[in-house]
Amino acid sequence: MQSRLALVLHAHLPFVRHPEHDRFLEETWLFEAVTETYLPLIQVMEGWQALGMETRLTLTLSPTLCAMLLDPLLQDRYVRHLEGLLELADKEIHRTHWDREFRELAWMYHQRLTSLRATYFAYGRNLVGAFRKFQEAGRLEIITTAATHALLPLLNHPPSVRAQILTARDHYRSCFGCDPRGIWLPECAYVEGVEAVLQEANIRWFIMDTHGLLHARPRPRYGVFAPVLTPNGIAAFARDLESARQVWSRNEGYPGDPRYRDFYRDVGFDLDFDYVRPYLPSPDLRGFTGLKYCRITGPTPDKQVYDRALALTAVEEHAGHFLDARREQARKLGEIMDRPPLIVAPYDAELFGHWWYEGPDFLDLFVRKAYYDQQDFTLVTPSDYLKENATLQVVRPSPSSWGEEGYWKLWLNETNDWILPHLTVAQERMTALARAHPEAAGLTRRALNQAARELLLAQSSDWPFILRTGTSPDYARKRVKDHLLRFIALHEMLTITRIDEPWLTRVEWLDNLFPDVNYRYWA
Repeated sequence: MQSRLALVLHAHLPFVRHPEHDRFLEETWLFEAVTETYLPLIQVMEGWQALGMETRLTLTLSPTLCAMLLDPLLQDRYVRHLEGLLELADKEIHRTHWDREFRELAWMYHQRLTSLRATYFAYGRNLVGAFRKFQEAGRLEIITTAATHALLPLLNHPPSVRAQILTARDHYRSCFGCDPRGIWLPECAYVEGVEAVLQEANIRWFIMDTHGLLHARPRPRYGVFAPVLTPNGIAAFARDLESARQVWSRNEGYPGDPRYRDFYRDVGFDLDFDYVRPYLPSPDLRGFTGLKYCRITGPTPDKQVYDRALALTAVEEHAGHFLDARREQARKLGEIMDRPPLIVAPYDAELFGHWWYEGPDFLDLFVRKAYYDQQDFTLVTPSDYLKENATLQVVRPSPSSWGEEGYWKLWLNETNDWILPHLTVAQERMTALARAHPEAAGLTRRALNQAARELLLAQSSDWPFILRTGTSPDYARKRVKDHLLRFIALHEMLTITRIDEPWLTRVEWLDNLFPDVNYRYWA
């Protein structure tokens, strides 16, 4: 019996857009991901298409990410960012003229960046449209996630959960011309009751973490190797730990191989400050440019020069090892199951390219090997599997997430627990506003919709995550406070004073995502 393998990549970034500043440090999160992950993934898929490969891949494109990719301001700023990298690569070619190893790497970066620029403009700077093309060609299934990637169990407010899901559904329609069939629950965080909103949004399946399914009631007959149905008929797919460990594990995972490029050694830290300053994310601070000349080497500050040929040899080995491991896993499962086993392998998309430079090469080579091999398993999407296997066991999954210790600790702890009481009050006030204005129009409707945007942005799981990890805590704290303060101001205008239209217009300009948001979802 031939097994199935579902590769799922989750692409998400928080909404970071600051038109009030000419440059803004955190906007480079998007620019780096476009350069290192999204454009390389598009190029990989173009290669599959050129060979006539009928590939099947699942990709989350979060609503906030799509909004940024489609934003003209951020598109212009990305072009400026890319042109700056090309200029730096050109300068590096001249600087390293007498050093063969570094000169070859400088040429590699220049050629790669030139190719990425050509791809970006070939799609009219519209990467959402590029991915839509692959979906419409039947080679990709795009799914959604909650509107601003809110951790749904912690909202503890059914109207807010409903608004997060329905707003995401509406935005997906505007981007892709159809409804999403599947959803990546933010952080794979599941709690009983979310299925009712998924059913209302006509979403047929979701992805959760391993223990959420293994601890279901009753226990699933096939473990994580077949989806189950929740009592209201929504399918749940769970992550396979073995395939996850081979890629994600800090100790065993492929990205830690000493032949791969070192993420942390960057010319932004290594070269003269005045030389790299024009190309840094912040002109006053050293930071990443994306030009890196060292390989991981090992747990030592003394790094060897990156050898692209050596790295591609590692890719060949790891893609072959991953294929053999999945084939062996598929054979064993096929011997003990009375239906086609399904291996679900979900990963953050940004792992492939941004964190693991050779990740797109690994993905490309593995899919090619799997496609032309097809002995023990075939690549599918979760929707494909449901079409083939309509009869599923009905269970009640367990609350869970793929975060620290498997539940909500990462997003609710001593570093960020101050956020939740403020969100609780704002959520109740939003519902009261929506019920008090069932058919608002004009300026009142604009204010209600902006209040909805501010609440959605404040609910993002990214802010408590950043506060916990300490990567940019001041920025995360400011974002939460800014959105809550704007919501409070709008609530006062709608209940006590009057609407300040010039102020509202400015806030609409600052936080402009979801132009068709519907405040009535909170009612």
